Amino acid sequence: MSLNFRVQLYCLLLVFSALKGEGRYLQENEVTAEGLFSLLNSEVKRELSKDFIYRRPLRCLDMLSMEGQFSFSALRPQLNCAVYLIFEPSEVISVEFSSVDIDCSRGDFLKVFDGWFLKGEMFPSSEDHALPLSERYAEFCDSGVLRRTVRSSQNVAMIFFRIHSPESGFTVTVKKLSNPFPCNIISQTREGRFTMVIPHQHTNCSFSIIYPVEIQIQELTLGRLDSNDTPAKRSAPGCGGAGDFVELLGGNGVDPSKMFPVADLCYSLSGPAQLKVGCDSAVMRLVSSGKFINRVTFQYRPLDRHELQTLKGNHVEDFCFIE
Repeated sequence: MSLNFRVQLYCLLLVFSALKGEGRYLQENEVTAEGLFSLLNSEVKRELSKDFIYRRPLRCLDMLSMEGQFSFSALRPQLNCAVYLIFEPSEVISVEFSSVDIDCSRGDFLKVFDGWFLKGEMFPSSEDHALPLSERYAEFCDSGVLRRTVRSSQNVAMIFFRIHSPESGFTVTVKKLSNPFPCNIISQTREGRFTMVIPHQHTNCSFSIIYPVEIQIQELTLGRLDSNDTPAKRSAPGCGGAGDFVELLGGNGVDPSKMFPVADLCYSLSGPAQLKVGCDSAVMRLVSSGKFINRVTFQYRPLDRHELQTLKGNHVEDFCFIE
């Protein structure tokens, strides 16, 4: 885990789940970016021995980016709490509840969501996740049966909880698991390089960067059965009707299905293609028909203030300016 790990979240709203019965309604609570930064900066970053288990108490609003055992004990009623979990792009998250002391009959709940809610939106979007929304929640009070272990589908997950009685709480053990084909990722860092591969799967994968960024596509391979085959020919310009393509999206939320298209490519290329996205969030989204092995390699860096002002002055991407 990098010592300079930062995730700059330009957010006005954190959405907390109230999930009751079959209906799922979201409550919105305001939080400052400075408050969220303090949670990130307080996380211990160090190399731990194999046998050492890192432990610390949880806060009502918290973020975890490392393995360990974490406990929450309510000093007073805590009605809208959430813990954000984020690991490396090539990792998924295992959440195990080793002990739980809550009163479900009083309205207490403890749930894990496979993804993130941020700024009133959801990542990954329903279009890009393999599970329907109802199956992305693990309800720990359902039918009075406690499900002990939950595994995420990507490098981010959330824990929602509500506790009415003082001294009630729970303990959770968080572990990282290797993911050979990462899909639907939120970047931990302000800049980096990444290769996204979809091997013969009919699915969509998104890489989300929660900053205004410059993205350079260094290599794109579409419509290949293997490394020796030639790309499939496209009969028409643009990506209309193409089953395999990559698109760059921009917006002020995190749900790719609600973002604006900046550019799309449905043919292979080996040279660099560079684009600047002056939005709160940028997403590199790879769409695959499942017939081929598709791959895209790109690098990204944050835009500085001068570059943002230049974009605004040129009236480029006026749908997502940052004031």
